[in-house]
Amino acid sequence: MRIVTSPSEMLRMVKEARLRGESVGLVPTMGFFHAGHLSLMRAAREENDFVVVSLFVNPTQFGPQEDFRDYPRDLARDAQKAAEAGVDCIFHPRVEDMYPQPYLTYVVVEGVTEGLCGASRPGHFRGVATVVAKLFHIIPAHRAYFGLKDAQQVMVIRRLVEDLNFDIEVVACPTVREEDGLAMSSRNIYLEEEERRAATVLYRSLCLAEDMAARGERDASKVTAAMRELMASEPLVEPEYVEAVDWGMLKPVKRLQGEVLIAVAARVGKARLIDNLILDLRDEGGGR
Repeated sequence: MRIVTSPSEMLRMVKEARLRGESVGLVPTMGFFHAGHLSLMRAAREENDFVVVSLFVNPTQFGPQEDFRDYPRDLARDAQKAAEAGVDCIFHPRVEDMYPQPYLTYVVVEGVTEGLCGASRPGHFRGVATVVAKLFHIIPAHRAYFGLKDAQQVMVIRRLVEDLNFDIEVVACPTVREEDGLAMSSRNIYLEEEERRAATVLYRSLCLAEDMAARGERDASKVTAAMRELMASEPLVEPEYVEAVDWGMLKPVKRLQGEVLIAVAARVGKARLIDNLILDLRDEGGGR
């Protein structure tokens, strides 16, 4: 496995792979790999001849009071895990190569970025859309793999690809969880022991929503109110949002019908955690 830092060298390698007739899979990440990242790499390995993982802690998606400087980094550890997952190449550029100064061009996706994390993290999705657009040019892959734990991000990238005519398939993969249900996240490392235990209430609140929907509850406000009540039982957890939105434009819904994203975000100690589930009620069935 190679580690490439130069955008021009990375582009050359991908072009050569495509000229050889190889399919290319890309897994964009900010590193500090966990089982969720590795599941994306394995999915890319199964479906492509040449697999690239980008490892770049993107400064433009962090707010001024967020954890850019503290975000966990360990290239040697990540390289070993990626190699074990069958990755062919890690793209690990420098910030100055991705954002040469003065840097003046950004990509803005409207609509789907307005609520949920977009409301509480101004500018976050501008940074996400910009860096992903750059990665899609530097690594012109056939498929790119993203985890559904970041469901809003998946929808933003799907709109980016559709609206700007990128010739790439966006593959959304299921959330990977710990045994107690906590969604895998690089930021879980911030949690102290009691905070780690309390953080499971995010998943438990989603399970409550799924159970209520399965029993026939369709009033979104009743579902989210019950979720908030459950989350209030954990004083170490400070909810940021608990919302039901349509799985499309991510607009709030009053009634659970069709495909609905139930999404939560909360502060637990130093960590900001997000989680979600998608209820598929098109045939009045359960969730997934």
